[in-house]
Amino acid sequence: MTKIPDGLDPELVDRILGTGGGELTRRMGIELLEVSAEYSVATMPVEGNRQVVGLLHGGAHVVLGESLGSISSAIHAGPGRYAVGIEINASHSRSVTSGLVTGTCRALVLGRTLCTHEIVMTDEEGRRLSTVRITNMLRDR
Repeated sequence: MTKIPDGLDPELVDRILGTGGGELTRRMGIELLEVSAEYSVATMPVEGNRQVVGLLHGGAHVVLGESLGSISSAIHAGPGRYAVGIEINASHSRSVTSGLVTGTCRALVLGRTLCTHEIVMTDEEGRRLSTVRITNMLRDR
């Protein structure tokens, strides 16, 4: 079950809980454990997300990172506003072939118009696999 802070836009909470974070997030097996503007955590299985030689696909790291950073930015945006990604990058440090990956998202900047988050992916032993940084622009509806 996803831990969500009190006082959020009920429509956003319904979307997060109702979709599990979105269609792609569900398809990749990502499970949201905790979400907030400042700190979010999710897991993703390696199985089903590997590339042709059996390693976790680099794009899967980016999907996990973007999912966490975008949800965190949407929470910060607040009612009547939304977040759109404008930049993302990833540095891959280590490969993994099985198990569960954990993404831990921390806010670097929570501004009125921009949010930047850093998401660190680790394996089950806590070793860093990759680092994703995403910047979202906050817009009025």
